[in-house]
Amino acid sequence: MSDARMFVLGALLRGPMHGHQIRRQAQLDRTELWTDIKVGSLYGALHRLVAEGAIDVVRTEQAAGPARTVYALTPAGREEFIALRDRTLREVRLRPDPVDLALHYADDLAEEDLRALIRDRRDALIARLAAWRHQREQAEPYLRGLEPMTFDHTTARLRAEIAWHESLLEQLPTLLAANDRGEAPKAEGRQE
Repeated sequence: MSDARMFVLGALLRGPMHGHQIRRQAQLDRTELWTDIKVGSLYGALHRLVAEGAIDVVRTEQAAGPARTVYALTPAGREEFIALRDRTLREVRLRPDPVDLALHYADDLAEEDLRALIRDRRDALIARLAAWRHQREQAEPYLRGLEPMTFDHTTARLRAEIAWHESLLEQLPTLLAANDRGEAPKAEGRQE
């Protein structure tokens, strides 16, 4: 399932729009921060949705700038949006983080080098959390309905990532020593 697909269909629920309006909405909403949407991918999604009959080309407008194609949702597109939205609300997706794979192959790193890399990641997450909180403060007057919860969701995920990195830094000497001995870490060091 494509986040871009659901975004385009959802945007067109409000009424016909041209591609630039949809792209601008994604930029204003800063969707790249809280979805997998790359703003540049929206035009490709528009063309695929037209080819599949989920949206129609309504007209082409040209004012002072370039010609703009206006799109509208078809009944099939509305049904698809509802199905995508409902499936997404039911599904739980936690994608694997490649850092886990990198840690699996970190045996050759000295503890201080690995510690520095993990600290850098943690610090980057702390900075991202601070930026996210600032963005939330800026958006606060404009948030409606469920929108505050989308900010809270990302905040909670960032906090959990920071806590995991701090736990890893704390346990690193014990984990590396157990690794050197070919042992599994003791159960009290694990969090479940």
